[in-house]
Amino acid sequence: MPPSNTILIVEDSPSLAETCKLQLERLGHNVLVATTGQEGLAMLRQQPMDCMLLDLKLPDMDGMDILREAQQWPSAPAIVVTTANAALTVAVEAVRLGAFDYLVKPFAPARLATTVSNALSNTQLKREVETFRRTVEHGAFEGFIGRSLPMQKVYRTIEAAARSNASVFITGESGTGKELAAQALHRLSLRANKRCVALNCGAIPHDLMESVIFGHIKGSFTGATNDQEGAAARADGGTLFLDEIGEMDMSLQTKLLRFIQTGTYERVGEGRTRQANIRFIAATNRDPMQAVKEGRLREDLFYRLFVVPLEMPPLRDRGEDILLIARHFMTELAQQEGRAFKSLSSEAEARLLEYSWPGNVRQLQNVIHNAMILNNGPVLTEEMLPPLPEPTANAPIAALTPAAPERVITAADETIIKLSDMERQYVERAITLCDGNIQLAARKLGISASTIYRKKEAWDAVG
Repeated sequence: MPPSNTILIVEDSPSLAETCKLQLERLGHNVLVATTGQEGLAMLRQQPMDCMLLDLKLPDMDGMDILREAQQWPSAPAIVVTTANAALTVAVEAVRLGAFDYLVKPFAPARLATTVSNALSNTQLKREVETFRRTVEHGAFEGFIGRSLPMQKVYRTIEAAARSNASVFITGESGTGKELAAQALHRLSLRANKRCVALNCGAIPHDLMESVIFGHIKGSFTGATNDQEGAAARADGGTLFLDEIGEMDMSLQTKLLRFIQTGTYERVGEGRTRQANIRFIAATNRDPMQAVKEGRLREDLFYRLFVVPLEMPPLRDRGEDILLIARHFMTELAQQEGRAFKSLSSEAEARLLEYSWPGNVRQLQNVIHNAMILNNGPVLTEEMLPPLPEPTANAPIAALTPAAPERVITAADETIIKLSDMERQYVERAITLCDGNIQLAARKLGISASTIYRKKEAWDAVG
């Protein structure tokens, strides 16, 4: 089921507000009600809304003032104004000022449902357009740099999942931005006004992990000199990000599973049961299914967390994003280090594009930082780059042929391999020989990386 939309009704008639609330809740929406303008503004400031039903005649203020203020906010909701027939000209003026539509009281349930549905579709379209504009024009999204097709998929998944309470399981190599994705999910969620607490399960000693998550009371173990709240209490109402979840001790995984299922926990050494309302995000740089098979990750915990999967692509698969990220780091570090660098030479760009980046974005940042610390000038050249281990695949174009060619068509052989299948085999073989580096494979094939991405997307769609 797709995540529900949040609708705010600002209406001073309790009976009408309750009627609309029940109708919209039956359609699967999350509905909040405010009976005054000030209460409505306070609720708008507390959390993002997808749609607002706004009565223009409120006891404490003019609904038009609320309309004007809400229109100035980022991610403003679609506003449907409600009014009596005598004030129809005011409703028309509200639409001119930015309201999506208006309803004249009394209105039928079908009219309410249709108008709200259209308003919600408009909100989603506007947000998608804004995301596309930010990404295409600036190559950035919630802290990410990049406009490649693999990252477009990441952005779409984050936006779709953010406003849900469903757990998200992020996979990807080290340095691909898993924590950045978790932070983006939190910032775009309805929990953004609460904390996002991040824990690296692989960096905390096993004997301290339970205390770090759930907290402890004084004297519960050696060194516990004071009561201490854990991540569960700090993340209450917000998000708990568990990085490298597969490194957690199995006995603690059992307690974590119970916590996720019931929303209750106990501090170490304390018999009192506490509650916390938390959205969980987990991540690993390993194959989670392999961890389940090897007994390092509980299968029931995995499926409890693996509601929305999010795979972070390696840098080698992101094509021109490599240069966008390199330029971003160069500009940022030039300011920090007092350097004069403003651009990359074409040779340096080619070198960066050809490399496979096993350490992903972190490694790229390190390389750019190293070059800028040891050199200066307006242009960062290839000679300034530190030594980079050569990619394992340096196959010449002549080697990019299928390992086992399909049979040749003869008069006695009516089997014909489709040209599209041959093309797929050839391109996939090239990518394999280039150690997964799509940019390098594209250069050797004499085509653009975007062409390969488009083909891969089409192939993935048909299986």
